[in-house]
Order: sequence, then structure tokens, then C-alpha cells
Amino acid sequence: MENARNKKKFEQYKRLVRFVAGAAVVLCVTFIFIVFWKENYNEGIVFPFYYKGYWLVGVFYAFFFIMFSHLYGGMKYGYLKSTNIIFSQILSIVCTNIAIYLETVLLSAKFVTVLPMFKITAIEMIGIIIWSTLFDRLFKLLFPPHKIVVLYQEYDPSELLKKVKRRKDRYRIVGSASVERPWSKLVNIIDNSEAILIYDVHSELRNKILKYCYEKEVRVYMTPKISDILIRSSECLHLFDTPLLLSRNSGLTFEERFIKRVMDIIISMAVLVIFSPAMLIIALIIKLYDGGPVFFKQKRCTKEGKVFEIHKFRSMIVDAEKEGISIPATDKDPRITPIGSFIRMTRLDELPQMLDILRGNMSIVGPRPERVEHVEKYAEEIPEFAYRLKVKGGLTGYAQIYGKYNTTPYDKLRLDLMYVQNYSILLDLKLIIMTLKIIFMKESTEGFGDPE
Repeated sequence: MENARNKKKFEQYKRLVRFVAGAAVVLCVTFIFIVFWKENYNEGIVFPFYYKGYWLVGVFYAFFFIMFSHLYGGMKYGYLKSTNIIFSQILSIVCTNIAIYLETVLLSAKFVTVLPMFKITAIEMIGIIIWSTLFDRLFKLLFPPHKIVVLYQEYDPSELLKKVKRRKDRYRIVGSASVERPWSKLVNIIDNSEAILIYDVHSELRNKILKYCYEKEVRVYMTPKISDILIRSSECLHLFDTPLLLSRNSGLTFEERFIKRVMDIIISMAVLVIFSPAMLIIALIIKLYDGGPVFFKQKRCTKEGKVFEIHKFRSMIVDAEKEGISIPATDKDPRITPIGSFIRMTRLDELPQMLDILRGNMSIVGPRPERVEHVEKYAEEIPEFAYRLKVKGGLTGYAQIYGKYNTTPYDKLRLDLMYVQNYSILLDLKLIIMTLKIIFMKESTEGFGDPE
């Protein structure tokens, strides 16, 4: 217990250590950038900076890098895996260097050589890999994984335990116990635990456990219920001396729907214009390969249960699903054509959905529209599954970014509800930017049993 108390006291410095590590990365990459930018670009701009004026460009560079790192999770040491952090920081560097190169072009009033930017990026990548690897090891040494006891009730926690055990760098399951026991014995378990994870315990008992853990300063993790997600998004009202929580339960407001629709139109039109040559080439290759249809069409559900036909470039052989039976694609699936393999890997098969977005059947961001039969099936098992239909289905979304291909329907529902209940234009922009990272990650999700 003494070790647990010492660990708890040291835990308060975790954010400080994480901040110092992040600040060191920002200063390092910014310094590298300034040195190269001053030598290769400063003299070429219309009004060159003198003395220390070029440091102003460094401030902009640091701002962009911090912004992208925040979006991609590049500073979440001890939270994400080291490989994820390195990838996030490298992606942040690439995005930042592109933004600063465009700024340099504007300052120079002409296109300038991009070679120095490639050198800057390469050196920064090497530095990031070395620094993040070393700091990740230091962080694990300073803050070893939490020892957790799982408390459960009627549902078997084995699937959750498998997920938690994949992150041995952060959590260590030391035991599990049913809450169906006398309160005195349950208290004894909590008192001797470093942290507990509450898995689907009924509200009355869960609240009692939470209050006790709060009193004893015991760290608590828990899986949220649907009602928890609804309550978290409520608005606090202070009209009198009794606090009120307001949950409007009406989905998006008129203003939010209008702005979201305008953003969908602008983005979908821009993507269609920019990628129209690539789309034409892909369509020709698909047609020439086997003479079959260019597009794959399938009925999906969107807002309020409306059914529409989703469009994607066909990546499988003709009649990949015989008799309409859903057959999920697997790795090295023989039904996938050579061009299909490429467009699936690069997500180019999704481009025709910009037409669905332009028509108003979908949105850029939202819950992934599911097959009609899947919606009916999951709604029978989980009546709340229909809650995710309060907004239009999307090309990307919360569950696509934070979930995995094998995410369960209930977990996917919870993720999608987090998006619906916490919607904002800034959240949409954040998810769009984060999608760039997910494209290159193997475990990104699409739909349940999506054959194409």
C-alpha cells in the first residue's frame, strides 16, 4: 500500500513530464527548420528578414506543428503506443512543412525549390524517431502500468480483458471480481486495488462504488452506458440554486445542419474537381479489366432510416456476392481484382461517394451508413442502435477513427453517439484532418461486413 501511495503522489507529475517532452520536440524541430529556412529561403522572399526577424517564421512553424500534433495525438506520450506517436509526429511534420512551404511561396511571390524542405523533413523525422523512442522508454520507467482489478456484474468481461491486455505498456490486469458479493468484501477489494475498471455494472451499485472510490481517492475506469453519453453532452443550467442539466435530444440545430450542408457541398465539389482525372483513369481501368460495371452500388440507411444507394468504385469481381448474401472481404480475398486491391488500399474506391454527399444522401462526417439488413438486425438486438440515425451517414466519422474493423455494434453505437451528442463544426474539421492518419493505419474501420 505504501508503494501505491507513493505512485499516486508521483502520478501528478505525469502531465508535466509529458509537457516537457512535447516542448522539447517542438523546440527541436523548430530550431532545425529555422536554420535551414534562413539558409535556403530567407534571401529569396520579397522582403527578407534581417537580424532575428526570421524567428517570426519559426513561431508560425511551431504553431502549425503544435496544432497538427494535437489533432493527430503526437504529444500523447504514455497514452498512445510509441509507434503511433512517431507516426503522428511524422504526419504532423509533413503537414506543417507543406503549410510553411506554401507560406514561403507567398512570401517569395513565386514558386521556390522544394528540395530544402525534403532535407528538413528527413532530418526532423530522424530526430523524432530517436527522441520519441527514448522518451517512451523513459516514460514507461517513470510511470509503470496501472495495476487494475475489473469489477463486473452479469456480463462476461473476457472480451474487454483481451482488449486491455493488448496495452500492457499502460495497464496490467491483476484480477477480476463479480460485484455480486457483500458490500464489506467489495470494499476490501477496492481498498487493496491500485485502480479499478467497472464493466457494465447496474447504475445503482455503480454509483455507490464510484462515490466510495472518490472518497478513498481510488482511480476508476468504466465502460459508459448509452445514458452516460447522453448525460455527458447535457448543458448545465444555473437558473436558481439547484443545478439543472438540459439534454435537448433533438440532434443538430438548424444552424448546424445548414453550415454542415454548405461544408459538405464545398468539400465534395472540390474533391471531385481535383480528383476527376484520377477517377476517370480508375473507371477506365475497371471497365477494361473485365468489362463489368464501374460502380458498386448498395442500399444503405442514413438519417431517420432513409434508404439510398451508396456508390463506390467496384473493387471485386462481378457478382462477388451471389444471391445477395453478404460475404465480408478478407486479406488477400480472391474476389478482389488487381486494380481493386490498389484502390482499396489507398481508399480511392470511396471517391464516388462524393456524388452521394453532393446529392445530400450522405455527409463528409457522420456515422457510417450501414446495409439495411444489418440495421434491422442490430436494431432487434440493440433497440438504441437507431439513435445513430439522428444525423446523415458519413464518409468518415467517430467510429471510423476511434474504432476498428471488428468493433462490435454496441461499441460502434457508443462511439457514433459521442459524435452526435457532442457535434460541432470544429469537431467535424478535426475528424476530417484525423482521417488522413487513419487512411494509413491497418485497423481503421469501415462498415460491418462491408463487401466492397
